[in-house]
Amino acid sequence: MGKYQELAEKIVANVGGKENINSLTHCITRLRFKLKDEGKANDDILKNMDGVVTVMKSGGQYQVVIGNHVPAVYEDVLKTTGLSADDGGQASGGSIFNRIIDILSGCFQPFLGALSAAGMIKGVNALLVFLSTQFGWFTYTATGGTYQMLNAIGDSIFFFMPVILGYTAARKFGLNTMVGIVIGAALCYPSIQLDAMSAAFPDGAAHSLLGLPAYETFLGIPWVAGNYTSSVMPVIFIVAFAAQIQKLAKKVIPEIVQTFFVPFFVLLIALPIGFLAIGPIIGFATDLLGQGFNSLMAFSPALYGLLLGAFWQVLVIFGLHWSVIPLAIMQITEYGMSQVLAGSFAASFAQTAVIVAMFFKLKDKKLKTLAIPAIISGICGVTEPAIYGLSLPKKKPFIYSMIGAAVGGVIMMMQGATAYQMGGLGVFGIVSYISPEGNASGAMTAILAVLVAMGISFALTFFFWKDEEVVEEQDVTNTILRKEVVTTPVQGTIMPLASSKDEAFAQGVLGKGVVIQPEKGEVVAPFDGTVMTLFPTKHAIGLISDNGLELLIHIGLDTVQLDGEHFTAHVKQGDKVKRGQKLVSFDIPAIQAAGFSVETPVIITNSGDYLDIIESDKANVTCTDELITALA
Repeated sequence: MGKYQELAEKIVANVGGKENINSLTHCITRLRFKLKDEGKANDDILKNMDGVVTVMKSGGQYQVVIGNHVPAVYEDVLKTTGLSADDGGQASGGSIFNRIIDILSGCFQPFLGALSAAGMIKGVNALLVFLSTQFGWFTYTATGGTYQMLNAIGDSIFFFMPVILGYTAARKFGLNTMVGIVIGAALCYPSIQLDAMSAAFPDGAAHSLLGLPAYETFLGIPWVAGNYTSSVMPVIFIVAFAAQIQKLAKKVIPEIVQTFFVPFFVLLIALPIGFLAIGPIIGFATDLLGQGFNSLMAFSPALYGLLLGAFWQVLVIFGLHWSVIPLAIMQITEYGMSQVLAGSFAASFAQTAVIVAMFFKLKDKKLKTLAIPAIISGICGVTEPAIYGLSLPKKKPFIYSMIGAAVGGVIMMMQGATAYQMGGLGVFGIVSYISPEGNASGAMTAILAVLVAMGISFALTFFFWKDEEVVEEQDVTNTILRKEVVTTPVQGTIMPLASSKDEAFAQGVLGKGVVIQPEKGEVVAPFDGTVMTLFPTKHAIGLISDNGLELLIHIGLDTVQLDGEHFTAHVKQGDKVKRGQKLVSFDIPAIQAAGFSVETPVIITNSGDYLDIIESDKANVTCTDELITALA
């Protein structure tokens, strides 16, 4: 019997029994269940159970937070349930809505950076046309070679969207990624697109499986070849279907020939069904969805802008913005324009203006130093540091930002601002509202909405918010028995632990500490001690100092899903280490390109053993700086 057998049995019983478990994996601190029915789990009992820190639900996973010794508990849970370590992976879990959001975010997040870059290039092209036609400073037309090349660079990701989504969706659904790319490429095949674009349905034409007029047949079955270039949803559904075919194929095809015959049967079955039924059905459904949003905007543009602007940052906090973003991408790729997100454009600026006002009124010097990098980040459209580190903890400023964003949203929608590409965030998104012909009226509206939203949010915060008095720390020098200094393990920018996007870290349930936004992909030992835990995926490491301080360094959020890719360990579990010794290297751009945050919580997991934990008041730290001082 394992050391944690009793705890494992209680956990299994209170997640609904082994028959309620679809799969189980774990990271450095959590058991990650995918349950058939989360309603059968006893949340309150688990939260109050000795040996369990808390329970969280995220991304279709039921997460039981254990602590650094989770690998041992995991092994005993496997023994209790009869599961094997290979039973993790894709499985249904959570509500249908949560699963849809998880799928959409998993498919789109990996290439959002490239998508924004392409949109910015198209926006710059449009801006140059505008400056040429309006001011005549230079000659720049849509027929010139420079325009054509930049347009090709910016437009390619939109034109071949099914190929890119074929790859990301394959990763999400567990399909062979190369097969996913082939599915996307088939949807963009030139002759099929030519037929779709030039189709003229004669009287008496055959009808497809959906009752639509058809001009081609497949094995005698009439079918309609849709124009799938620049489409979004059909490839995701076809890949999801192909993943199920792959599972069945692997069960019946001998392993020795699976490399060739599994992709053969997956493509031979999934793509014809995709062309005959899935593609037309999804295309019809997405057209209806787009018409529904357009009808709502037509009914009351002001109300739509007000609600979207006010609650956009709330949607971002809970990840629900993924229910709207794909629709905007679909409309831009298919129609070359969209108003779906216009009402949200001023939200990040309103949030930034709130932080500017807070900077003048904050009494806590440490928070004041955090305001400046949060402002710079917010101007560029990244508001998480502002939200989690400053406005949300203070409550009222966050509400004031919602008010300013709501007014900005009304202005955008009432003036009919339309985006012509999925451009960059923040100030880089303004050029998205310049039409390809150089009409900049939408960009002027965006600037007006931003200025009004910022003005309202700044004024409300500056005149109506008052910061709490900062209680001066007492001099406890004479009462300190000993102190331990933790130097910085990762060079970068310090943020409060409460600003972490991960609820368990942010609430401090795993201990006290800070979050570091890394500038260099290297973790070094912050003291002399021992490697207590080194997770197999190398994304997290637990250390214990020679004086007994236990420290967890968790590189990125949910990076366990990378399965060790982009991480290199320079030590092994049980090694003795010296302060400054290299422990782990990681590739920051590659991790971010894969759609993961690299923010790194640094947690003293036995902080309850100390009288006080004092974090550095520096904004930026190197690996020679003191990060945390523990007093005992």
